[in-house]
Amino acid sequence: MITFLASIALLIIGYFTYGKYVEKVFGVKEERTTPAYVNADGVDYIPMSTKKNSLIQLLNIAGTGPVFGPIMGALYGPVAFIWIVVGCIFAGAVHDYLTGMISIRNKGAHLPELATKFLGKAMKHVVNAFAVLLLLLVGTVFVSTPASLLNLLLDGKVALGILIAAIFIYYILATLLPVDKIIGRLYPWFGAILLISAVGIGIGLVVKGAPIPELSLSNFHPDNAPIFPLLFFTITCGALSGFHATQTPIISRTTQKESQGRKIFYGMMIAEGIIAMIWAAAAMSLFDGYGGLQELLAAGGPGAIVSEVSTLMLGAIGGTLAVLGVIVLPITSGDTAFRSARMIIAEYINLAQKKISSRLWIAIPLFAISVVLTQIDFNILWRYFSWANQATAVIALFVGAMYLYIARKNYWISLIPGTFMLTMVITYILNAQIGFRLPMDISWYGGFAGTVVLLVLFFRQARKARAANLPLEVDISNYNRVA
Repeated sequence: MITFLASIALLIIGYFTYGKYVEKVFGVKEERTTPAYVNADGVDYIPMSTKKNSLIQLLNIAGTGPVFGPIMGALYGPVAFIWIVVGCIFAGAVHDYLTGMISIRNKGAHLPELATKFLGKAMKHVVNAFAVLLLLLVGTVFVSTPASLLNLLLDGKVALGILIAAIFIYYILATLLPVDKIIGRLYPWFGAILLISAVGIGIGLVVKGAPIPELSLSNFHPDNAPIFPLLFFTITCGALSGFHATQTPIISRTTQKESQGRKIFYGMMIAEGIIAMIWAAAAMSLFDGYGGLQELLAAGGPGAIVSEVSTLMLGAIGGTLAVLGVIVLPITSGDTAFRSARMIIAEYINLAQKKISSRLWIAIPLFAISVVLTQIDFNILWRYFSWANQATAVIALFVGAMYLYIARKNYWISLIPGTFMLTMVITYILNAQIGFRLPMDISWYGGFAGTVVLLVLFFRQARKARAANLPLEVDISNYNRVA
């Protein structure tokens, strides 16, 4: 229990200390008009309040990742707490903040456009393809998981196919309609359900004195399971997730002032880290050790853990509310995944999105492909998603490092976590069954060698960009301001 409570406290302290330092390094320009006003179009660029933006951001980034990932990561034992705390404060929240703020400075641009500008034109097609693929996988995965949980909650009384169809219909509407019509109105309510359920589980763990294991050398993780690199692909959301880099530009287009960025981007990542801590602790403590957890995971997957934990902690009624909170998570990430994919493709082909017909031209093929992907085994989709997710996080962190390098600011706050995850990403794909299936020792050599090569290329590009005085932000003087 001490490790759990200390970890929660560290996350909160991290927001007020390191979060403030990252904000200072970036350098907020309070007087600069944000894209919500400069590019107002009534569809994607609409100014909204800090409270509303924060809740939308939290729900955008918090899919089933901060619940299912920590539940699976609980099999590694208390070391999962270390990754959630360190990863969230020094990697994930930095990743989210820099992505969101650099997007604000660049007309609400998405990651592919930012990568093209700061990492070189050669990245344009690669990152666009990567981002759209990731978002399609996220959208598809986040159709099946909430449908399965709803099917379980309703005791199979409503067919799984009907639930999937209903979620798809909602996703289509959320993708096409202006951001303030569905997302802006429903998300505050969804956010309340999410927070109540997570806080309820957390309080239940403390009040009932759940036997949460303490971190020690003898209890570092069970069965000598390899932490490196697998833990960092098991727990992504809640520590570091590239999916967030595809979501922050949605809110960068609705943020009223740059000073709101730390609460919206850094703060909501910390909130997701707390949610991840709660579910990791619950999974570790309630199932007769790791053996019991493995048995329940094998029998019913993470969804079974969610249902069991919710009922044990909060009773039948409270447990149902908690499960609904978890169901909200993937639905409110899946809808914005498709919305982000539409916006990225629109930027790539330079197609304005004010007309609904223009949105339909992009959205219809996206949903058609997603329907096909739902026929593929979920576990296969999730494996590819995990790797693509962390590879995207590396790209976003290197974009942040490049921005700060050109600005002659402390770029190490982004480059260090980016370099660490780059090594993990290369090593994982060289060794994994979905990759090259090389022996682990050879994979490590390849991971370190690949990291060194890419770092050399990064600094070469960085020096060129600094010498050329690459503009860090879009000149807004020629835009009509709507305030």
